[in-house]
Amino acid sequence: MDAAHGARVVATQAYTLKTLTIRDDAFIAVLGGRKTLHAPHARLSADVQQGVMLARGTQWDVTNDPAGRREYAALAIAFPAELIRECHALEAAAGLPEVDAAQVLAVDEELLAAVQRTLPPVAARPLAGALLRHRVLEVLILLAQRGHRFAPAESLPWPERVRRLVAQRLHADWDVATLATAFHVSESTLRRRLEGSGTTLAALVRDIRLETALGLLQTTRLPVGEVAARCGWKSHSRFTVAFQERWGVPPSVVRARLKDDAQDLTETA
Repeated sequence: MDAAHGARVVATQAYTLKTLTIRDDAFIAVLGGRKTLHAPHARLSADVQQGVMLARGTQWDVTNDPAGRREYAALAIAFPAELIRECHALEAAAGLPEVDAAQVLAVDEELLAAVQRTLPPVAARPLAGALLRHRVLEVLILLAQRGHRFAPAESLPWPERVRRLVAQRLHADWDVATLATAFHVSESTLRRRLEGSGTTLAALVRDIRLETALGLLQTTRLPVGEVAARCGWKSHSRFTVAFQERWGVPPSVVRARLKDDAQDLTETA
């Protein structure tokens, strides 16, 4: 898998996302406001000049709050598993404790600049994949130098394999037969492997569509209706209901807009 660009997340009012599952190890640097993570037995907050490392496979209620400022703003980056393994093997990471849930740490100028370099370039020329990969790895090394590292990933479980394939074509009418062909296994084998993980194809497809919609609303200026269409919903209203049922807030509240370009935030489910 190629390294992914970092992303900027903005919110002009406080909202809480329910049971957000962290799919890949991630780091979020808070630029304005406050990010708070809630779990049954834990509560962590990251303010300006702080960041939080989030371990894959953990689940949180996440509050993004301007906290008296003009907006909540943060830079977020998720790390491909192969870069986690590469960093783990480096001398800089040797013997460090592994983040098994979440870790709040100070964000100095060097670390912040490294995260900013992973953002998509403003210029028309795209960032070469090899260069982006090195920039993402730089962030991991800087985190290690500050005393923290992620645990290397094991082989991907079947639900995660399905998620990653479905994410490439959210519009598709995914069924077991199509996926079984893509993975070169029988339909019965694929069903058995998903059932053994306690899930179904329909649940996985719904979750990845809603997670992708959340990301688009937080990091782009696409209209809510277009986000719904891109994520496989033909009905704007049904998308709004599904989104609020999953995340606890309507899409309009999550919409990442600055105040001088804000949309109406009165939409409800």
